[in-house]
Amino acid sequence: MSIDHDLAPPRPETPPPTQSSSRPTETEPRPTWQQTLLRHDLPASIVVFLVALPLSLGIAVASGAPVAAGLVAAVIGGVVAGSLGGSILQVSGPAAGLTVVVAESIAQFGWRTTCFLVACAGLLQILFGLSRIARAALAVAPVVVHAMLAGIGITIALQQAHVLLGGSAHSTAWRNIVELPGQLLSLHGGGALVGAVVIAVMLGWKYAPPKLRAVPGPLVAVIAGTLLSFLFPGIERIVLDGSIFDALQLPQVPSGNWAAVAMMVLTIALIASVESLLSAVAVDKLHTGRRTDFDRELIGQGSANVLSGLAGGLPITGVIVRSSANVAAGARSRASAIMHGFWVLLFSVALVGLVEQIPMAALAGLLIVIGIQLVKIAHIRSAKRTGDLLVYFVTVSGVVFLNLLEGVLIGLGLAFGLLLWRVVRVQVSAVPMGARWLVRIDGSCTFLALPKLSGELARVPAGADVTVEMTVDFLDHAAFEAIEDWQRQQQSSGGSVDFVEIGTVRMAGAGAAPPARSFGRQVWDEFLGPWRHQKSGSDALTAGVSAFHRSHAHVVRPHLDGLRDRQDPDSFFLTCSDSRIVPNVITSSGPGDLFTVRNVGNLVPTSGDDSVEAALVYALEELAVRTLVVCGHSACGAMQAVHSGAAADGGLSCWLGHAEASLEQFRADHPVALAARAAGYPEIDQLSMVNVAVQLETLHRHPAVRRAVAERGVAVSGLFFDIAGARVLEVTAEGVHTIDDAVTALPV
Repeated sequence: MSIDHDLAPPRPETPPPTQSSSRPTETEPRPTWQQTLLRHDLPASIVVFLVALPLSLGIAVASGAPVAAGLVAAVIGGVVAGSLGGSILQVSGPAAGLTVVVAESIAQFGWRTTCFLVACAGLLQILFGLSRIARAALAVAPVVVHAMLAGIGITIALQQAHVLLGGSAHSTAWRNIVELPGQLLSLHGGGALVGAVVIAVMLGWKYAPPKLRAVPGPLVAVIAGTLLSFLFPGIERIVLDGSIFDALQLPQVPSGNWAAVAMMVLTIALIASVESLLSAVAVDKLHTGRRTDFDRELIGQGSANVLSGLAGGLPITGVIVRSSANVAAGARSRASAIMHGFWVLLFSVALVGLVEQIPMAALAGLLIVIGIQLVKIAHIRSAKRTGDLLVYFVTVSGVVFLNLLEGVLIGLGLAFGLLLWRVVRVQVSAVPMGARWLVRIDGSCTFLALPKLSGELARVPAGADVTVEMTVDFLDHAAFEAIEDWQRQQQSSGGSVDFVEIGTVRMAGAGAAPPARSFGRQVWDEFLGPWRHQKSGSDALTAGVSAFHRSHAHVVRPHLDGLRDRQDPDSFFLTCSDSRIVPNVITSSGPGDLFTVRNVGNLVPTSGDDSVEAALVYALEELAVRTLVVCGHSACGAMQAVHSGAAADGGLSCWLGHAEASLEQFRADHPVALAARAAGYPEIDQLSMVNVAVQLETLHRHPAVRRAVAERGVAVSGLFFDIAGARVLEVTAEGVHTIDDAVTALPV
């Protein structure tokens, strides 16, 4: 238990919003947009440009598209998607996630027709955004998305391994695997060395000194590979036909096979949308600024893809690598992503000759690392932990050995089937328990469970007495009728059937309405029982007892059975008789944990009363409790009577005489009273807190308590329960303190 030695307020207030260290505080002048642009967004845009340039070139090469198509997509992704998208810090451009799809499209339709498909996919994305269904794309099982990216990464790595070794990638992953040993025997030494250096730099850059790591690893790797390549004449390099403007071309409309065209457009649109939205979700977790407008993000991505397709560029998505680099570099607005697009454009126009010096083997090494990094060990561990490992590997295998769409559809189908099995499965068992039989039904009980249900029920002998424990959250009519028919037969043969319904669905109402899944409100209502619904009289107690027998007696019975011959409480708990105090609730304890004594005003009489004395000595010497607790509360009627002197004559007045010492200490400004007064508690609550402190002093003077403290280290504690706020505070001789981290976090 963590204690914060500050006095808790009588009521929690809303804590002020946490200031991010990267944002201006109230005492600092807010920078102008020009200052933000120059100080944060401009440097971040340069970092993102340096990351995006080699990746855009490499993705174009891996897709089998013209190299300039990657630069076109990077420019349009930065400027258009950055301007129109719903995420202020996401950076868009060509992404490895669509490499396999684009390569397949080029092989089937040709490059110019693929550009037309990209534009059509962009229009479809705009429709998605206008239809406000963007969040529906997030409903795809994460394990399938992770597996899809891993399959794409493996496919890219297999393809580029042949390029790195001096050969050409084959059309299928299986051929790339089979032909790899032969390619190793005929490798081009210079290209392989260049690629190996790029891989080594990419993998080892995270171990470089922090100042060096300010330069993006991909850029360093490509530069190192390019410089090394000049030692090997004849090595294959990138070929650009003029500047980026020379690469612009109009798309070509397909000549037929419209079903395949529609399927490809849908595939590009869906993958680009899901990848962009998932990237936006990840980026939102990296900063404290405005959250993403997902519908606007799809409209922005779709607009960028329409323009990229019309201009001869690759499909565009939000990319987490560039986006995380943008956030890490300190970007504050969408200006960073926009400017990075202009830097790519400037480089593509002015430095075409420099691009053409990059060897293909260097980009192959870059892409191999990118592909390998798409296979994340954390995703595999997560799939194993959540029981989705089969879905993960089946999806990966489908993407690698069939194609991306088929692999994803197979993965989604398997994930849905696994989900359906988990949702509708039910566990049924029937076992003898002495003279009775116990039948347990746990889960969603539907017609699919009838074979198992009927088989287990048939094991129960005719005429036997049975307890049916039902922890069921869904019960359809078929299962209800099967259980009801079995119950009728069992009773007709002389047996009895008692239902203990712990779940949220009840047999009593299952046949009167269409089946529906309950979300626990019914069980909670029954647990709260009469005191929540303010029933009165014997009916309330009867209803409460019935609810206990029906829903909770079976749960606590094993625990109580272990306590039937002995008790071993941890604490002696002295509290007020007030009906609003429920010791086991406010201390999260159960049967057998508290040895509870209650009286009016939670008082420890020094003379004239033997009940508290007897309970205290018994708890210390016979039960060996480890803690003594006195618990007072707010709005205490006993303290009100003591404070006003208006206690009725007779037994109550005599009893409250034991609280005179508390009243004297309160009027003498006891430290607890001063602390409570400073926090704004009313006088009656101040007196209640002082009363707890005084009763603790009385306990400390008791011989049995002194002996237990000295010999066994018994602790003596005071608590105060603020009823309206449902908060428990600790009371000591010095003051009142909050308990547990959740409460101490509140402003004081």
